[in-house]
Amino acid sequence: MSKAEELAESQTRILIIDDERFNLTTLNELLKSEHKIMVAMSGKQGLKAALSGRPDLILLDINMPEMDGYEVCQQLKSDPLTRDIPVIFITALTDAADETRGLELGAADYITKPFNLSVVKARVRTQLRLKQQSDLLASLAFKDGLTGLNNRRAYDERLQIEWNRCKRSAEPLSLIMLDVDHFKLYNDSYGHALGDECLRKVAGSLAACTRRAADFVARYGGEEFVVLLPNTGLDDANRVAELIRASTEALGIEHKSSSVANTVTLSLGLVSRVPGDQVDLSGFAEVADTMLYKAKESGRNRVISSQL
Repeated sequence: MSKAEELAESQTRILIIDDERFNLTTLNELLKSEHKIMVAMSGKQGLKAALSGRPDLILLDINMPEMDGYEVCQQLKSDPLTRDIPVIFITALTDAADETRGLELGAADYITKPFNLSVVKARVRTQLRLKQQSDLLASLAFKDGLTGLNNRRAYDERLQIEWNRCKRSAEPLSLIMLDVDHFKLYNDSYGHALGDECLRKVAGSLAACTRRAADFVARYGGEEFVVLLPNTGLDDANRVAELIRASTEALGIEHKSSSVANTVTLSLGLVSRVPGDQVDLSGFAEVADTMLYKAKESGRNRVISSQL
């Protein structure tokens, strides 16, 4: 990754939704040196960008054709995946009733046109600071202390959210369950301290293989992990699973007690489907677990998948 890419990765992400190019250009020029900027020129585009890009802050114009800012804000706040993203309305409206309506819908602040550039920067900075504080508190409840990945509680919540969203949009959802092969023997041979270090390295490999904002990785418990891939069909999910398997094996972590290889390996079970009424959420997860069991029974260090 280049220095420019590393900087973009570390920057906060701001989504600007406005149908006027002048406003997009002005705000982009003002904020791009400190933030990664995404733009959308309609409400529908903005909703898609918010889901795929997971911005830290949204600047939202009120007066747009087809879908105005109020409706966009309402949909953002009704979706569990976007409801916690702060929204600042951009508006030429100065009526107190308009401002009240926006705040009641969940907007965090207002920026009025024509822009006062110093005010824009100050309000953006304030909302981003509040968002970072909120995210930090949430991470204490939903992060695994050993690996830094999401924990089981976070996974259970996210799985339900993604299942419902993919069901509404008729998009595929894929789930990978994976185990570190013969991890008990690893702990017995090398001790729990090195066992913990092994799990941290595996977690890092998982995170490196899942770079999309929508991808979700969690430690399920012990040496078991899960990877949730929204809007991803079986073929693409298989490629991700195989990348995870190969990347972990390539770490070259010594495991002389394993009957599979002299290094740490993974067994992975994968299920993919468009959520519907034929299979419920628990049944979906059970298939992934069954595929993981089959991967172990088939010799480990492999991916076994199922298309429902």
